[in-house]
Amino acid sequence: MNPFLALILTFAAAILWLRAMDFAAHRGWVESRLSRKLIHIGTGPIFVLCWLLFPGEWYDRYLAALVPGLITVQFALIGLGVVKDEASVKAMSRSGDPREILRGPLYYGIMFVVLTLLFWKDSPVGMVALMMMCGGDGIADLVGRRMRSTRLPWSPEKSVAGSLSVFIGGFGLSALILAIYIALGVFTAPLGSYLLPLALIALVSMMVESLPHKDIDNITMTLTAALLGWWLL
Repeated sequence: MNPFLALILTFAAAILWLRAMDFAAHRGWVESRLSRKLIHIGTGPIFVLCWLLFPGEWYDRYLAALVPGLITVQFALIGLGVVKDEASVKAMSRSGDPREILRGPLYYGIMFVVLTLLFWKDSPVGMVALMMMCGGDGIADLVGRRMRSTRLPWSPEKSVAGSLSVFIGGFGLSALILAIYIALGVFTAPLGSYLLPLALIALVSMMVESLPHKDIDNITMTLTAALLGWWLL
């Protein structure tokens, strides 16, 4: 496929998903916290699967990184109040304060840009780190708030169920994406050779996510997964 056509399709897929969640939250079909986490969980797999559309030119990674880059700039402008977008604020903030977008969602977008440029589809490291962020951190909040579970002594706002969901979600989503890339011949090693490293990365990511630090999980957990992936994968 022409790389610029791949860019347009990737951008369209990302915007369609974001706007669908924005619309659902704005209409009250889903609560803002749920829409925020659905964006968090779904954007990553959609974006990483769209990498497969790019033909293999040296500049493909830079074109692809434009997608989260431009969306992140939009997040920053909305958070700063330069751009008014009530639907996005309702979908991506907990309290309705646009300045919240300058924390978690902004860090989320920055991680996508950095890992796309550094690793691209030449290595599983970047995509695994992104899936740990999306599948792990994203699912943790949904499960933790809906299941009664013992609170973590060192982090009372988080629970055992939420932490276990970080492990399961991050491991599962990473394995799924790698399975697709292997099936399409991008990576030649069998999926089984990745499972133990993925389990170790998910375990340490779970431990980092459990720490009592607000809004920086998208950075700390993702960088931890990337560093471990660089060593193990």
